[in-house]
Amino acid sequence: MTIPESPSKYHYLEPDFSRGLYHIPDYILSSIFQKLDELYGKKTASGCIEEFKRVIQVYHAYKTPVMLEWEKSFTPESRITEKDVMLITYGDLVVDRYEKHLKTLGDICHQYLRGVFNTIHILPFFPYSSDRGFAIMDFRQVDPNLGTWDNILEIKDDFKLMFDGVFNHISSKSFWFQEFLNGNPDFDDFFTAFPADQDIPGEKLSKLFRPRTSNVLTPFHGYHGKKMVWTTFSPDQVDLKFQNPKVLLKMLEIMLYYVRRGADFLRLDAVTYLWDELGSTGAHLSQTHTIIKLFREVLDVVAPHVTIVTETNVPHEENITYFGNGYNEAQVVYNFALPPLVLYTFYMSDATILGKWLKTLKNPSEVTTFLNFLDSHDGIGVMGARGILQDDDISWMAEKVKEHGGLISYRTNPDGSLSPYELNITFYSAINNEDDDEPDDIKIRRYLAARSIPLVISGMPGVYLHGLLGSKNDIESAREKHDNRSINRNILSKDELLRLLDDENSITHCISYTLSRMIYKRVREKAFHPQAPQRVLDIDNRLFSISRISTDGKDVILAITNVTGNSVDCTIDLALHELDFTTGYDILSKKHYEPHHNTFTFTMEPYQVMWLKAM
Repeated sequence: MTIPESPSKYHYLEPDFSRGLYHIPDYILSSIFQKLDELYGKKTASGCIEEFKRVIQVYHAYKTPVMLEWEKSFTPESRITEKDVMLITYGDLVVDRYEKHLKTLGDICHQYLRGVFNTIHILPFFPYSSDRGFAIMDFRQVDPNLGTWDNILEIKDDFKLMFDGVFNHISSKSFWFQEFLNGNPDFDDFFTAFPADQDIPGEKLSKLFRPRTSNVLTPFHGYHGKKMVWTTFSPDQVDLKFQNPKVLLKMLEIMLYYVRRGADFLRLDAVTYLWDELGSTGAHLSQTHTIIKLFREVLDVVAPHVTIVTETNVPHEENITYFGNGYNEAQVVYNFALPPLVLYTFYMSDATILGKWLKTLKNPSEVTTFLNFLDSHDGIGVMGARGILQDDDISWMAEKVKEHGGLISYRTNPDGSLSPYELNITFYSAINNEDDDEPDDIKIRRYLAARSIPLVISGMPGVYLHGLLGSKNDIESAREKHDNRSINRNILSKDELLRLLDDENSITHCISYTLSRMIYKRVREKAFHPQAPQRVLDIDNRLFSISRISTDGKDVILAITNVTGNSVDCTIDLALHELDFTTGYDILSKKHYEPHHNTFTFTMEPYQVMWLKAM
């Protein structure tokens, strides 16, 4: 049997205990116990270590001999290479009235995306009550409106998959929370709740780092009377109480269930807020990092090919703490600073700040990297740029977004004031003003120039489906649903999408075809490996310039992007920048450039992108 890059299809439908239980190494059990001790104390840790052991051994019994054999040859350093590029999409962004949405998604992926993307992130596909899938009612079921687990496994025929671990909270309509309200003692301590008459000092609540403007405590009436329940994100999204080790064990089981069902990447959604504690900021607590380390340790021992990805829309210096020491927490961290910095670069026609920041960006180890993206299902978060851009710059950028037809989501600061948290807009509309009379070809060139940057810097690129298509704002949907984020979640008819993709004159065709072609070329260049060294070159503030050298030192690419709408005369002293070029071959245009006296001299056209490979 041929083993694909991702072997996680190879699980039994039922566990095979006939071969005996998996022997967990003593040092692993000792390390798990130490972390449980940090969270709950020795007595509680002693009481739940056997259950931890059972959950791990049960998962292992599902693994087939084929998968066990494959794991012997797996190396963490090969986890992510230049071939890894992720498409991010909901299961129902493209629909056909005659088939299940996941079947439609699979057909489009197999027909149009093979050879370009090798990983598909299907945003939460579980039954939900709100927040477009992030208020999950049942962690183990596929929303029947989308399809089945079989539909998801069919996508795995050609792609790796990323699932969401929405472990911070659960829907208020879920069985778990309803049983809590019903007074079921099995769920009595699954949620952070206070008696309605308990006096909670306001200064304790004001310390919380909030991603929303809603109240953190929501009243619910149940069997035991009125309770005030912790709801970080919305009244319908009830935080799970990880102070209860039973909750941790449940989420561990669910995590391994996702691995059995095909997850190669596990996105820990909003993991920043995992541990609720009055009197703290509620974010980045040491207990949260300990839980991530526990998840990582379990996966390393029984599912080493699975990658933990942390989604933490916070300032950059806090964001990168989720790498841990480079070996014990997330292997991949969302690069939240990148989208606002790229947008600011093109607004200002100046790459200085972007280049200065990228000079500081390092992979913490040879097994970690960033997920580089420009937009997501939520929009463009700005928290990652705080401390890199001034607050006035972020506020100015938010005003520009509003001029482009976008919306702004705010958060409540500790002093009660509001500040921008997220720019709700498609990236095409953010970077182009739809109301001006600028020619479409200039807008397309500007858009593609911006999209080229995540493709050339160190990391794994991720592209939201509407980003691949160059979609414009869906302001009608945002107004109808009273949800800012719906502006970037327009549902497309499969027939209409295919018509636009086939129409060579449509913006959708021009953008998707050209961007796909760029990615196709990118994944075939060793110099774009996530661990390949990079150097930002100070050539001209109107040009974003970076060199990449393959890990074996054999391939060199000089990537240059004109971030302005004007032509720029460019002179590059190759010796000054320690570059060795006999001839430069632009792998995008297929043109050759000859250096004279070890110097490249040429003109970069407005928003031109050039990837010069040393020949």
